Amino acid sequence: MSSSKKLIINLSKALSSEMKKKCTRKYKKKSKVIEDTLIVYIEDKKKLSKIDELQRGYIEMSQINSQISEMGLAEDMLVLKEYEATLVESDLPDDNGGKKRRYILC
Repeated sequence: MSSSKKLIINLSKALSSEMKKKCTRKYKKKSKVIEDTLIVYIEDKKKLSKIDELQRGYIEMSQINSQISEMGLAEDMLVLKEYEATLVESDLPDDNGGKKRRYILC
């Protein structure tokens, strides 16, 4: 008993003619052409499915990474404001000559 299943399909005349050309060149049986074509099709679909899954993962991770970087940026801005406040406080007249000390913010 064979482990294969019988499948009946209808093809257009153009597709049937293309299959006949393929059979005369490389294959002896039409069923082998169809089997190989289905194998390639299924493998391509699996690859595309993996690519879509990876794409969704990259998009999700980009959103998470963006949130993390913005949290770090907010913290850096807080530190910068504290630093600037310290500079402003030190911009008061000194005890020696009454001149203000100036700092350039870069």
